[in-house]
Amino acid sequence: MFTGIVTDVGTVRSAEQRGDLRLQIATGYDTATIDLGASIACSGVCLTVVDKGDDWFAVDLSGETVSRTAGAHWREGAKLNLERSLRMGDEIGGHIVTGHIDAVGEVAEASPEGDSMGLTVKVPQRLGNMIAAKGSIALDGVSLTINTVEDAGESTLFTVNIIPHTAQQTSLSGIAEGRQLNVEVDVLARYLQRMLADRAQ
Repeated sequence: MFTGIVTDVGTVRSAEQRGDLRLQIATGYDTATIDLGASIACSGVCLTVVDKGDDWFAVDLSGETVSRTAGAHWREGAKLNLERSLRMGDEIGGHIVTGHIDAVGEVAEASPEGDSMGLTVKVPQRLGNMIAAKGSIALDGVSLTINTVEDAGESTLFTVNIIPHTAQQTSLSGIAEGRQLNVEVDVLARYLQRMLADRAQ
């Protein structure tokens, strides 16, 4: 489990297609404190540490994971938002994030709003009833508050603001129209949607 509060921005040092895709990720974390088998959220995706060095760790991505996430994240040189898994007693500064991606979203619009950047993000309409104004959502592993929500045909559009601190501390700096994002809805909304669907049957 995670909170959507990014604690490092790593860089994909290498991407090697084996049976699965092996990424070596450069990090500022003290890797002596990272155990093999530990979970680290990489731009919102919960991945398992399979190897490490003094300033890097490695993860394997299955074909299923690659097919359901934003592909540009898994290329050499890509910047990844990193968060280590929660420990008992840790502060939950964002919201509960599982690291399981619900869809790949796309930035439909990015425009300055005061000192912040306002984003309109497009996701498949099937997620629409799990996204609510003033609720929480994770974009590339970053916990954000939803401003507005609008259904638009086969898509749902929602808006968020990226404040300067968030831009400086994550890979969302300089974000522009057309960028793909890993989207995870609030886990509570996911369970409620499932319960309501069962009642309707």
